[in-house]
Amino acid sequence: MNDKVTEQTRTVEPDPSPKAKLRSIGGSDRDEWNGRLANLVVNAVPNSSDKKQKDELATAVISGLVDMKPEDPIEGVLIGQIIAANEAAMGSYRRAWAQPPEYFDARLKYFAVADKAARTVALLTERLDRHRTQGQQQIVVKHITVNADQAVVTDTVVTGSSGDNPLAAGKLISAECDNSLRMPEPVEPELVPVGRGQESK
Repeated sequence: MNDKVTEQTRTVEPDPSPKAKLRSIGGSDRDEWNGRLANLVVNAVPNSSDKKQKDELATAVISGLVDMKPEDPIEGVLIGQIIAANEAAMGSYRRAWAQPPEYFDARLKYFAVADKAARTVALLTERLDRHRTQGQQQIVVKHITVNADQAVVTDTVVTGSSGDNPLAAGKLISAECDNSLRMPEPVEPELVPVGRGQESK
């Protein structure tokens, strides 16, 4: 008996000139993606059967997405994962402290899970920051020149990728030193001899 495999073809036609109203949520120019990301993040955190609490939770999660200001879909994904991982960390910490003292091993396991989730939040935050800065780092070198009547402070900014970072590569940054900050040469005080038996007046 031969089974025929029927293939179904689905046609997807994205809007060639999208006008996203929800770009502040997912960072995309298309609201189909922004809405999908919002639903995924809301469903990734603990929910409630009460409609009012469910609406409050959805509002809080969407507000967090908007406040972190995703500029593109990659930032939207990272921010969504940060929110979900943070929720997991906080929930695990809460469950750890809720364990009675006699269940010390269970408490430790919850703490271990919470620490892993917290490290995930830190890692994702670093990835988000690296994506936003495109791997570039800035080094600010301050030059201070002091004269008799005025002081001048200038900044020199060195920008480069992480591979070009002179500090990471072990290179030195040379800077000219102003000679106006030199200390004057010490002057020996003049000694006055005092004879024996004479009192100084």
